[in-house]
Amino acid sequence: MTALLSGMLTAGYLVAALHFLKFRQRTGDRLFLAFAIAFAVLAGQRAALVLLAERPEASLYLYGLRVLAFALILAAIIDKNRARAD
Repeated sequence: MTALLSGMLTAGYLVAALHFLKFRQRTGDRLFLAFAIAFAVLAGQRAALVLLAERPEASLYLYGLRVLAFALILAAIIDKNRARAD
């Protein structure tokens, strides 16, 4: 059951990444590129979490990827707001 839900989350993250890439093409805004990369990292993390389920020592590094993706989103939002203030 966990593998099924993780597969659904992976597919959802990939769809979100593709939508942000589409928005990036239309607008040329790097915020959308950062969001697309972050969602692609989240998809890879979720897929790797299922594939490496037998190796609990790997989960720490995989959750580090998750933190990295959220930090990228936060940095992109801060960058976008700073550019607007200038």
